[in-house]
Amino acid sequence: MKILVTGGAGFIGGHIAERFVVDGHDVVALDNLDPFYDVDIKRHTIERCREHASSGDGRYELVEGDVRDADLVSELVADADYVYHQAAQAGVRQSVENPRKYDEVNVDGTLNLLDAARETGIERFVMASSSSVYGKPRYLPYDEEHPTTPVSPYGASKLAAERYVCAYSEVYDLSAVALRYFTVYGPRMRPNMAISNFVSRCLDGRSPVVYGDGSQTRDFTFVEDVVEANVALLDTDAADGEAINVGSTDNIEIETLAEEIRDQLAPDLDLVYEDRHDADAEHTHASTERAAELLGYEPEYTIREGVSAFIDWYRENREWYEPLVRNS
Repeated sequence: MKILVTGGAGFIGGHIAERFVVDGHDVVALDNLDPFYDVDIKRHTIERCREHASSGDGRYELVEGDVRDADLVSELVADADYVYHQAAQAGVRQSVENPRKYDEVNVDGTLNLLDAARETGIERFVMASSSSVYGKPRYLPYDEEHPTTPVSPYGASKLAAERYVCAYSEVYDLSAVALRYFTVYGPRMRPNMAISNFVSRCLDGRSPVVYGDGSQTRDFTFVEDVVEANVALLDTDAADGEAINVGSTDNIEIETLAEEIRDQLAPDLDLVYEDRHDADAEHTHASTERAAELLGYEPEYTIREGVSAFIDWYRENREWYEPLVRNS
């Protein structure tokens, strides 16, 4: 199959592209190599995909470009069977500073892809949405019927984009689905995320920094579980027009997470506390019943298992990854 992965050099998109190449598919990764975080992390992802392709797996091509370029998007979608739209302007806090860029990339970029997809007639369109669409919880865990009242421009842009995906599925008979990711982590993750930051600081003998009092809770989802949810969408059309949670099996307080990483790596360190940003969610926790029903989704990693796997990977790749974490 020919698969276009937007954001295909990024964290989640890169893992999805790599998996599809390993599975023998022909992958085109569209990425603008935005320096939102150190681009060398993306270059490691690109090289891994190229290595898989050169060893006889599927084909791989990187196209450096932007989802805001409607002509380029149309050209790439016309040659694809499936579109996995993972490209986005990420960052809840940064969206407060520049909300219009988030609208341009996350909403207009998605519309460019959707327009190209309905004109071409692809097999399926899969969009990466976010738990940020929910906003302040009225109850937990979030199920897909929970009101969507995002509290950041990032969350608002992801909600607008996923609503377009579902609307296009309805009115244009486009096979399309949105997956609402819950705080994804794992190898090659963005350096400014909590888990990579805690691990890096502890291994360097520096105290982990917790924003707020640490009572916030997160449903952290290991990237391999997210990849499996995406792969499942190659084989079923049961989820057309749906927005579906993709989370883990549990959630954890940020302070507890920092303590557990600290206790494993540098038990003599004290935690450091700084002010929490207003746009950060207080709590997240996913109900994954719909994903289980429609996709057969069963996350394999608890937060503790996933963090342990990430620490092992971090140690093996510390020579190149850690300097990028510290300098980002």
